Amino acid sequence: MEFWKEHVKMRVAFIALFFVVGLILVFAGWKMTGELAGLGLMILGVVLLLSALFIYNKPFETRKK
Repeated sequence: MEFWKEHVKMRVAFIALFFVVGLILVFAGWKMTGELAGLGLMILGVVLLLSALFIYNKPFETRKK
């Protein structure tokens, strides 16, 4: 699917949004030492950071036949 190659501005916006929110969640969770909610925030932040990487790499993916 060529969606991410055709919509570059949307791709960049999602990458920037996921990256910034992911970092904020990781740092906010890091400050909550000893609390289970802090671990949840950090895990959610890492998921968002990995999602940003996934969106970044999607246009460079080769199709398997």
